[in-house]
Amino acid sequence: MYKLLLIVGFALLTSFGISTEYSEDIHFFIEGDTLKTLEPKEEHPSEAYVITNLLKRIHYRKLPLNDSISSVIFDNYLESLDPNKATFYASDIEGFESYRFKLDDQIPEGDLQFAYDVFDLYRKRSLSQIDYVFKLLETEFDFSKEEYYVFDREDASWPQNQGDRNEIWRKIIKNQALSYKLAGREWEDISESLTKRYQRIQKAIYQYNSEDVFQSYMNAYTNAYDPHTDYFSPPDAENFQIDMSLSLEGIGARLMQNLDYTQVAEIIPGGPAYKSKQLHKDDKIIGVAQGDDGEFLDVIGWRLDDVVAKIRGEKGTVVRLQILKASDGINALPDTLRLVREKINLEQQAAKSEMIPITEGNTTYNLGVITVPSFYLNFDELRAGKEDYRSTTRDVKNLITELKAQGMDGLLIDLRFNGGGSLQEAIEMSGLFIPDGPVVQVRNYDQSVDKMDDEDGGEVFYDGPLAVLVNRGSASASEIFSGAIQDYRRGVIIGESTFGKGTVQNIIDLSRYIRNPELNLGQLKMTLAKFYRVTGSSNQRVGIAPDVQFPSIYSQEDFGEASRENALPWDEITSAKFKPTNTISEELLDYLNALYREDLNTDPDLQKLVRDIEKAKESRDRKSVSLNLETRRANSNDEDDLATAVDNTDIAEKDEIDEKLKKDPYLKEGLRLLAAMKKYKIG
Repeated sequence: MYKLLLIVGFALLTSFGISTEYSEDIHFFIEGDTLKTLEPKEEHPSEAYVITNLLKRIHYRKLPLNDSISSVIFDNYLESLDPNKATFYASDIEGFESYRFKLDDQIPEGDLQFAYDVFDLYRKRSLSQIDYVFKLLETEFDFSKEEYYVFDREDASWPQNQGDRNEIWRKIIKNQALSYKLAGREWEDISESLTKRYQRIQKAIYQYNSEDVFQSYMNAYTNAYDPHTDYFSPPDAENFQIDMSLSLEGIGARLMQNLDYTQVAEIIPGGPAYKSKQLHKDDKIIGVAQGDDGEFLDVIGWRLDDVVAKIRGEKGTVVRLQILKASDGINALPDTLRLVREKINLEQQAAKSEMIPITEGNTTYNLGVITVPSFYLNFDELRAGKEDYRSTTRDVKNLITELKAQGMDGLLIDLRFNGGGSLQEAIEMSGLFIPDGPVVQVRNYDQSVDKMDDEDGGEVFYDGPLAVLVNRGSASASEIFSGAIQDYRRGVIIGESTFGKGTVQNIIDLSRYIRNPELNLGQLKMTLAKFYRVTGSSNQRVGIAPDVQFPSIYSQEDFGEASRENALPWDEITSAKFKPTNTISEELLDYLNALYREDLNTDPDLQKLVRDIEKAKESRDRKSVSLNLETRRANSNDEDDLATAVDNTDIAEKDEIDEKLKKDPYLKEGLRLLAAMKKYKIG
């Protein structure tokens, strides 16, 4: 099913518009192709009522449905249709404004007409604007002219008239054409490709249905409470997560439908996408090409299963993706990613270890590195009573035993890009390093608090020097483990501040709340609880702040929970009773931070990485781009060099340790600090 078009910024569909003034008559037909007026389905008022009551009763955030929430719903819905303010006129928005504080009264009563009226006007504007796009593509643009396309229109006003909007769209289409031009394509080919793109979009607009409008409106509603509470229509509920057997063949990513886009729901540890470190949760896939020379297919508006069919393929073959990174928000520039397909099994997803010797002064330290891609647990084996069921904790315990046998002097746990997984495993793995005691607290929607303890009988399996390496991609269960290690003062947390996801969601089948068994309703993914550290502090928004902070290309406001609209706030509850080990002293942390500052002044690889990060930040902060071919070509070459430079975690599998560490300055610095911890302890 084609989904409602969510429009994003640069080098993509930014929005549509038309060349007629606003009319109150928005129930209409177009000659030739008939646009039927969309209306709510019979079950939609009942669903809206159920969603309202569930949000009121069990959502963690007890917000009253009032004028304030109504205003947020209003803004969310318009933004989902026209985020870059290039479809509606200012007069359209003025006409909608009379509803801003009425939606909180209408939705519980099942009155959904506002959503359908606004959407009907949106379709009319969109189709007319596509006709203008077709006219633009009849004549080649002048790429020698020095002008700029402002792709960040967040603070811009809606266009006042046809001329304003057409000028916005002229630059949108010229920018898209210039992207093809930079790839070496001729105008005839460029015009044909873009024409076909907008013909597909035109077709998709004609195929929008009542379910699409309802889902978009309900998500504008649920996202007013928090960004992780979502409504899934019956078709999308079925496609929320692709079947495991399918998702593990190909690139190693589970995908989902998000309006008109194919979105990454999860990266499978051990697969090609995970190894690339360039594709992440919530990124959008906008194009797919086969092999190194195949032409990209624009997959905006495609069915999820059709996109999956293009991405999957035989082991060893190449697929190229065009993606919009979630971390770049609405200003995302399309990136191209080359992946070699492979079949992923549990072994590739499992924790792995290696021993790396690091020489400090006249002493060489054998340092163990255990990379944990996720917190996994084989529930089927556990339920079946299998004694040696597979789990993160069991694997890490075995790896530590092997490293000890090799004379390990210190251990580094690498949790970079570990997006979480089993809460039970995060707790049990923490127990390998700390004595008995609470690991995490969970406050439920009814305000009751559950304390989750390490229950291994007080055994500390490894008591040597310990460092944990994290980055912005470390989230959820990774943050629980890192927070426990930090709070018990058992190890040193090194790297970037983590993502900051401290909430818990459950899937609720709405059909359970309707007495009519013939109605096929959707599902609600709702936030029901929050995680808290043993100190009582939440991880929400703030994540885990490392003891030794490395430079990061993204701030928490750019990428992470804090960057999401309506994310639950940070707060704290009463501290649990726990006894820190005090293995890590303030003096040791001061010592390690002094060493890190010294390395920043002397290590060329670390210095280069810092320079590249600063350049990347400057590039990301741009709000416009040149539409001059030569200027753009020069900038593109600079960005290509930069993309290679900042990809410091994509480590080639080489035997030479120095080459590996050169490609990963963060790992190298983490091991240096771990060696210093060992040295500090001995003398």
